[in-house]
Amino acid sequence: MSEATNTTYSVCTICDIGCQLRTEVADGKVKRVIAHDNPMLAGNVCYKGIAAADIHNHADRLKVPLKRVGERGEDKWEEISYEQAMDEIAERLGNVVAEHGPEALAVSTSGWNTQSTHSTDRRFMNLLGSPNWISGVALCAGNTAAVNKLTYGWFPMPDWGSTNCIVLFGHNPRKHSWTPIFNSINAARKRGAKVIVLDPRVSDQAETADLHLRLRTGTDAAMCLGWLKVIFDEELYDKDFVATWCTGFEELRQRVDEYPLERVEEITGVDRELIAEAARMYANANGAVIPWTPITDQQISSTSAIRLHSILRAVTGNLDVVGGETLGGFNPNYIPESEIGMHEVLSDEQKAKQLGFDDHPVFTYRVAEMLKEETEKVWGFPYADLVMGCQMANPTNVFRAMANHDPYPIKAFFALGNNALMSYPNQHQILKGMMNQDLIVAHEIFMTPTAMLADYVLPGDVFTERNHIADSWSWTTRLTLSQKAVEPPPEASSTYQFWHDLAHRMGFSEHFPWKTLDDILDYRLSRSGRTFEEFANATIMEAPKPEFTKYKKRGFATPSGKVELYSSILEDLGFDPLPYYREGPATSDDYPYRVFTGVREDSFFQTGQRNIKVLRDRTPSPKLFLHPDDAARENVQDHDWVRLETAHGAVTAKILVQESMKSGHVRVPHGWWYPELRSSEHLAGAFISSDAVLCSDEEEFLDYEQGVPHFKGFPGRIVKIDSPQNLSEQTLNG
Repeated sequence: MSEATNTTYSVCTICDIGCQLRTEVADGKVKRVIAHDNPMLAGNVCYKGIAAADIHNHADRLKVPLKRVGERGEDKWEEISYEQAMDEIAERLGNVVAEHGPEALAVSTSGWNTQSTHSTDRRFMNLLGSPNWISGVALCAGNTAAVNKLTYGWFPMPDWGSTNCIVLFGHNPRKHSWTPIFNSINAARKRGAKVIVLDPRVSDQAETADLHLRLRTGTDAAMCLGWLKVIFDEELYDKDFVATWCTGFEELRQRVDEYPLERVEEITGVDRELIAEAARMYANANGAVIPWTPITDQQISSTSAIRLHSILRAVTGNLDVVGGETLGGFNPNYIPESEIGMHEVLSDEQKAKQLGFDDHPVFTYRVAEMLKEETEKVWGFPYADLVMGCQMANPTNVFRAMANHDPYPIKAFFALGNNALMSYPNQHQILKGMMNQDLIVAHEIFMTPTAMLADYVLPGDVFTERNHIADSWSWTTRLTLSQKAVEPPPEASSTYQFWHDLAHRMGFSEHFPWKTLDDILDYRLSRSGRTFEEFANATIMEAPKPEFTKYKKRGFATPSGKVELYSSILEDLGFDPLPYYREGPATSDDYPYRVFTGVREDSFFQTGQRNIKVLRDRTPSPKLFLHPDDAARENVQDHDWVRLETAHGAVTAKILVQESMKSGHVRVPHGWWYPELRSSEHLAGAFISSDAVLCSDEEEFLDYEQGVPHFKGFPGRIVKIDSPQNLSEQTLNG
């Protein structure tokens, strides 16, 4: 006889948004994951969240630790106990450290898949002496946080409930992707808020926008400079705020004068009158937001584009005000990850060894140390791990060190909840680096191409199998409850448990006093005088009352204590202290299209979920999006198979012709591999359709200050091919 159905509150971690849902359990298993019963949250659920039960109960889920017995990447394993795996990992890591030094360990994680870590990975690495922690947030939000800190010392969050204008730079929240943001935009529209979309395609958001600027891919920085030209020339900026709270205004104005609208029109392909109209709409809104967007995170002018967003917020008076973008600070009742990470124990000598420290330093320890005193003065702690993105190594530098031992060897690589092979540019070099390792450890819920390259694969838990309090990695002060609904498989572990158990084997037990994940949750809540159980019994979500214009009391966490339009940090690092536009690689007769990678499909998040039938049925195969004129030129139509080639690699995918595309552009989905080909294709077809194969990590393709790759607008060409013979019938026909 079946047990009664029990319901718990959950925070979904299938993607990075963290929707609040409910989990129904019967007979000890997740029966289904459904919308929240709070009317304000009920609409925040997408295809992926609804499929959570299919993910958690999947037959292919990893349930026991595995040890490699074949050649690396051969996908041959033996089952071992968790204790044996941890003992051997500790011993082999110790050997690497003894021979090459602690900096020879690199760790790659993703926050949404490893929400139970609580920065204990950084704690372990800092105690060991390794600065080489990387994450996908280097290309998505974390790097934005670091760049925002250069300007005003924090990463702001939109005041969705009061804003009068929303500006979307390529961002396209929709019902089944960034769902809460989609709902917030719709609610703002109903109140009368204006929406401006800057996107080469006619996206879902562009279809209903008040203004749509179809700029050329990768020209965001030029567009922002054009907006500032209008705002300054027409005196639409907040003169009092600029005079009192900003430095470098005159220098910035001189730089902006280099970008008259005629030049910006030529660069972006957008009519100058439309550029001016959009700038006026934003500046005159009396409460406007430019929400974070992954598009500006991944361009050759990324640092300047992100800085220009922050400058626009500041000079128009939209910083830390009602209807604008708020600087939240830390929640005083929740110990931040920055404190748990123990960044202070890593010596200056080891911090200086962090890969990227010298050449692309913006999100490394180099800048974090430069802002340490100011951050503590304003926000109460010397380090701010905002979206985990402000003390990272540079992924490109890490993979070069793995592959080429330059400037020193990386010989141990841990990937936790992160399919690193397919998540960064130059996938072939990443593979070379992984083949060059003495030790690779993967902590995953499914076998991924990265895990197939490991020496040890440890099964992880999922969000319904652990307690948690989500705080958006210190981005907001909101604390959100997620309750354990079911037990994980007996041999599965949380990422916290992994680091705890490894630390105890490596001599750091005194620094890991919390025996369980619940213990560290109790510790993080200790300043409020509550345990996790008491928090869970009292609320599903809480946050301090918003406080605006906090800078009037404390200033900004920058060297000047003000908003730095002219960045003293960038100047001290030897970079241009003012924002600029840098042209991306040009198209040619051989490569006539501007390729736009990283497209997120509603059915999947990053490289995940291709093995989940209910989601894969919605999107059976990877699609290249092409304008009808370009399709006619290439003699291709819907469902034709093509090879998209760049100077650095090629991928195979199906054509989808769309009027919404901008002519001359090709959009490529992110993260495609084929779990169903695990037995027949090397690394489950990880090199057939992965957009990371197309992208270069050469210096000419990298942002100067951060070293992030140019994913938005590099040259490519299309070659029509016959249907591939190595793909499944579902993929070929879907």
